Amino acid sequence: MTAPAWVIRGGRVVDPASGHDGVADVLVRDGRIAAVGEVGDAAGTERFDATGLVVAPGLIDVHVHLREPGGEAKETIATGTAAAAAGGFTAVCCMPNTAPALDSVDALRDLAERVRRDGRVRVYPIAAITRERRGVEPVAFAALAAAGAVGFSDDGDTTANSAIMRRALAASRELDLPVMVHCEDKALAAGAMHEGAISRSLGLPGIPAEAEEIVIARDLMLARLTGGRLHVCHVSTGRGIALIRQAKAEGVRVTAEVMPHHLVMSDRWVAGDRTLHNTDDPAGNPARPADPETKVNPPLRSVEDTRLLLAALQDGAFDLVATDHAPHAVADKAGKPFAAAAFGLNGSETALPLMLALVRAGHVSLPDVIRWLTIEPAKLLRSPLGTLSPGAPADVMVFDPQERWVLTPETMRSKSKNTPLLGMTLLGRVRLTVVEGKERYRA
Repeated sequence: MTAPAWVIRGGRVVDPASGHDGVADVLVRDGRIAAVGEVGDAAGTERFDATGLVVAPGLIDVHVHLREPGGEAKETIATGTAAAAAGGFTAVCCMPNTAPALDSVDALRDLAERVRRDGRVRVYPIAAITRERRGVEPVAFAALAAAGAVGFSDDGDTTANSAIMRRALAASRELDLPVMVHCEDKALAAGAMHEGAISRSLGLPGIPAEAEEIVIARDLMLARLTGGRLHVCHVSTGRGIALIRQAKAEGVRVTAEVMPHHLVMSDRWVAGDRTLHNTDDPAGNPARPADPETKVNPPLRSVEDTRLLLAALQDGAFDLVATDHAPHAVADKAGKPFAAAAFGLNGSETALPLMLALVRAGHVSLPDVIRWLTIEPAKLLRSPLGTLSPGAPADVMVFDPQERWVLTPETMRSKSKNTPLLGMTLLGRVRLTVVEGKERYRA
């Protein structure tokens, strides 16, 4: 089916890759950006009035969990990519913690067929580092790269064997693909929330920051040893990003991502607070302490950590923003004691409004937010996406930075509703998402 021609008229076009920031029209033909500027009457085109709205390249999320195959009770490719489109994302990278794991060429082929059938946005697979993500036997890195893998990760199961991690990083150097690491010393991280005064007051077992930082330090040393491409996922502590900043200064090939929830939420949320830190937004209604929807891994850290992470985003220590979209079925969270509930929160549909709250507070600029969610992820993936330059794939999102809306289960496209933001009023909403010239979401 041929993609329709589009004219998106009169919006503020923000394209950090080309440096464009100003009111313009965007003309799309044959699935590609045809022109950005003043477009006259273009025959045979669909029109979208973007007056007062922001037009940007489609967002790219390098860290999501689509759960399929094997976890369809939590999310499916259809619902997960629909949620991504509703959040303005036109491309996502899916983690390999499926059943079976994405550890073989056959598994990647099966995923690709499912995406062709049900996907609403582009989906790029991140393959496992080890067979079945068990940390024992390395995968066939070159074969998986040839089959379409854009990186390697054992995700929530940190690769504890340093020799295997060394081998993975050596392969990453040869294949020019990142090893995307979840840094966690599992023996030390046997708790349920950030270890500190609040965990002690709630009587909950804590996860010390050192459980993350120890493995970050190890993986940085192995990246230095091998010359491999290391990408550190969901950094949640100030000391963790300080280690990465230092390694970058020493020439280590490392990139890092931060999640919106780690920038604006802290362990106070586990205690029932609903204040978005580092923003001028009003607090949400207080919630009951130890709400399982606030349980995430890495955990929500201290308020000071949110400030240190924000400072690291501002000074360039972080390369990009991702969501760690981690949907769960109701039974995984609701009614369970906090310590027994599943880790993870739903992030695809709320990432943009959370980042816009930081813009309104004056901490970051709108072009920077769009850069961290478009061209920087594209650089990590060595992808031509993330820009509205003429000739680029027509992946476009349009949003209203001023629209107020309440996040409810009914407004969410994800199959799962596990987020502590439910019931809160958010500011900034996606109005249109176009993938390769085809409409994938419209509000």
